Amino acid sequence: QVQLVESGGGLVQAGGSLRLSCAASERTFSYYAMGWFRQAPGKEREFVAVISRSGGRTYYAYYADSVKGRFTISRDNAKNTVYLQMNSLLPEDTAVYYCAADATRGVVVSRKTGDYEYWGQGTQVTVSS
Repeated sequence: QVQLVESGGGLVQAGGSLRLSCAASERTFSYYAMGWFRQAPGKEREFVAVISRSGGRTYYAYYADSVKGRFTISRDNAKNTVYLQMNSLLPEDTAVYYCAADATRGVVVSRKTGDYEYWGQGTQVTVSS
């Protein structure tokens, strides 16, 4: 059972930045694709970004169109941690952000919530206008 713990959320003004972290309990973390999702009040949980497990020396990252160019996902396997650097934040980025682990696909990543086996408890991000 993989446990994921997010941190780094908070209140920030529009145009500001935050860095979210997600620490995993599992030492096989490097074998998992890791995703970030978010859920705003009254809306469904949506894909934000995903980073594959290593494909040789290469990691593959994909982003939702709404965050492309503003958010960056990265991982540090030595620390069992995945990050989401969020810049140029907008009020519409306000949501609870969740990290998730996909132990199945690895290099071929998914944007679907149902494809992720493990989830963190979420961290609130609020962007004021």
